[in-house]
Amino acid sequence: MNVIFMGTPEFAVETFNVLVKKHNILAVVTQPDKPKGRGNKLTFSEVKKAAIEYNIDILQPKSAKDSDFISTLKKYNADIFVVAAYGQILPEEVLNMPKYGSINVHGSILPAYRGAAPIQRAIMDGQKETGITIMYMEKGLDCGDIISQRSLNIQYDDTYGTLSQKLAVCGAELLIETLDLIENGNFERIKQNNDLATYAHIIEREDTHIDWNKTADEIHCFVRGLFPNLGGFFILNGESIKIWKVKVLEKEFDAKNGEICAFTKKGFVVKCGFKSIEILSVQPKGKKQMDTDAYMRGHNIEKGTILK
Repeated sequence: MNVIFMGTPEFAVETFNVLVKKHNILAVVTQPDKPKGRGNKLTFSEVKKAAIEYNIDILQPKSAKDSDFISTLKKYNADIFVVAAYGQILPEEVLNMPKYGSINVHGSILPAYRGAAPIQRAIMDGQKETGITIMYMEKGLDCGDIISQRSLNIQYDDTYGTLSQKLAVCGAELLIETLDLIENGNFERIKQNNDLATYAHIIEREDTHIDWNKTADEIHCFVRGLFPNLGGFFILNGESIKIWKVKVLEKEFDAKNGEICAFTKKGFVVKCGFKSIEILSVQPKGKKQMDTDAYMRGHNIEKGTILK
């Protein structure tokens, strides 16, 4: 089929790489280049980098509602639009433009975890299973008819980074199978049960603050769900510190929640709402990620200190 592919982050690259070998990608639509780092150097999206290697047309509208962009899309006369974590809401005029409509590769088993951060939120919530849904796109948030789904277990040590990659591979494989079904008309559209819908809202900085009243297992899931992109954070002696890796300890301490109650060779132990965690990797503001023992060698951390 003649396809226009829309995607932006690393999650979408695997889908693109598989799709380009099986179908004719007419153009790629991705988010505009963004300034990054101290020099505000413009950086390309991961999907744009991949598209450049194949010398495929690249469209980067500031808004998917832009009339010039929509006119350009029409000229390609694509059979189908394939979307994977593009990052913009597409107007109905765009969704209904291709012969076979527009489909989305979504990182959850819909109707669970509709929205912008399904992979992160599933881990943060302590889910044991997630998956990929390929659905028709329509007006509304991830509420279109389901075409195909595939489940995937979430392992105890999975992070957003590892699970995202697994789901990307799974989604790419399922997409190719699904496109064959669509082209042959050999599939059933399944309506979503809106009563069962849950939402994975975009993660803001305030959402990443560690709540020490939660259990150690909950905090372990929380930290894994934010690695390696965002990171949870806590306040130590007035300093905001990101937390990248923790270990759940079964031991209970007679201490307040959030209190540093012991030291180990690798870091320090914090009392949680139930059980405790050993903090193994941190990142002070303005510094690089480091092992906690390295951070401790340069800072005076006292037992009994309460993390905020």
